[in-house]
Amino acid sequence: MNEVLLRSLTPSVLGVLVRRGADFAAAEDAVQDALVEAVRVWPDDPPRDAKGWLVTVAWRRFLDATRAETARRRREDLVEEEPAPGPAPASDDTLQLYFLCAHPKLTPSSAVALTLRAVGGLTTRQIARAYLVPEATMAQRISRAKRTVSDVRFDQPGDVATVLRVLYLVFNEGYSGDVDLAAEAIRLTRQLTTAIDHPEVAGLLALMLLHHARRAARTAPDGSLVPLAEQDRARWDTSAIAEGVTILQVALARDRLGEFQAQAAIAALHADAPTAEETDWVQIVEWYDELVGLTDSPVVRLNRAVAVGEADGPRAGLAALAPLDDSLPRHTAVAAYLHERDGDLKTAARLYAEAARKAPNLAERDHLTRQAARLNAGRSR
Repeated sequence: MNEVLLRSLTPSVLGVLVRRGADFAAAEDAVQDALVEAVRVWPDDPPRDAKGWLVTVAWRRFLDATRAETARRRREDLVEEEPAPGPAPASDDTLQLYFLCAHPKLTPSSAVALTLRAVGGLTTRQIARAYLVPEATMAQRISRAKRTVSDVRFDQPGDVATVLRVLYLVFNEGYSGDVDLAAEAIRLTRQLTTAIDHPEVAGLLALMLLHHARRAARTAPDGSLVPLAEQDRARWDTSAIAEGVTILQVALARDRLGEFQAQAAIAALHADAPTAEETDWVQIVEWYDELVGLTDSPVVRLNRAVAVGEADGPRAGLAALAPLDDSLPRHTAVAAYLHERDGDLKTAARLYAEAARKAPNLAERDHLTRQAARLNAGRSR
């Protein structure tokens, strides 16, 4: 080993590292490591270019040492940033994520779909069912939304109306679908009411509370559905109903009616009736008229047909149903119910069976199948 050669090369190797950006102390340590490695390796495998070899090894040692030092400092910083032992702070960014996913670059429908998929945890099939479109169509819509925002920063929150729509759909899926999300939707809507003073935000919270108050009575012990008219009203949550009605009254007093307030008013009328027979169907139809004017939704018109059938008789309900597209979800079930009320049991039984085949979930399918079987058994006697 030519120690004279090593000593002669040291200054030039050190200079190369400093010119590459290494501070002097770190460069000096790296060169010393390279010299030690040269003493170990060169006797058996001498390099053709001694200086080049030393520069390469010293630079690698410098990079390794720099990375190690950076990692050490980061670990120390994390320890300093670590919260003190004890209860974690009450921090929840979920609602903020809802606003960020409702990005201004997206259409409202795409923003809702993306948020339901990315934050709400719903499947593409569940979202498609809520939007009354095929699953493939919704999958394409969500994919387009993802591409639209793939190169943008999520630092421009969307509008309140879009977030309300998302929360409403999440609640509906939790209330009647396969995933229990209703309580989470209520929690987030409560948060929103403390942050935004708007009657529609309050209207949505009232609507959720009034629907959720009936949840315990919606299913029998065997899991089968119990229609509203047959529910045990003693099992309804009266405190949730009282809270929902109070919130709704305050919102309506501001005279800025929106669709969620109108829906909550309908739910409040159902909750206020001591029995199904005492339900104020005439006033419910009036609220549905308001809701049709606000939304022109085919689903609202479908529900209005049921209310008309209760207020003015089944023939009037069937007349209200006639202009609607029979491919609407639950259209066939509504037609079956109105035909049964009108005394046409044969048509009603057939329609109940047909509705069962179209049902979006097992509980609803079983309920409609039992309705068809009940009517068929009655006709055979």
